[in-house]
Amino acid sequence: QVQVVESGGGLVQAGESLRLSCLVSGRIYKIGAMSWYQQFPGAQRELVARIADDGNTFVANHVNGKFVPSMDKAKNTGYLQMNSLQPADTAVYYCYATGVYSGSTGGNYWGQGTQVTVSS
Repeated sequence: QVQVVESGGGLVQAGESLRLSCLVSGRIYKIGAMSWYQQFPGAQRELVARIADDGNTFVANHVNGKFVPSMDKAKNTGYLQMNSLQPADTAVYYCYATGVYSGSTGGNYWGQGTQVTVSS
């Protein structure tokens, strides 16, 4: 059974950094991509960063230069490095692992979300 568990959120002050982690557990032999979504209260989730298995990355314009996605394939873990955080970055962040192959099945899986709060 595939599980996706996020960690690393919390409360920081403006200007500080956080690194979110997303562990995909199970009998995993391939993860196509790991994406990170940002959700503000009352709003839909929006994609902020993605890293594919081949190393290609995408970062949304409004966080470009601040957020950096990465992936450790050996550990089946994705990361989102968040730098120079500001109160406007306060949100719940979700990991979305796609193209996950485990045994004979493939699928896409969401993490549980982690709260990031930035104080001024």
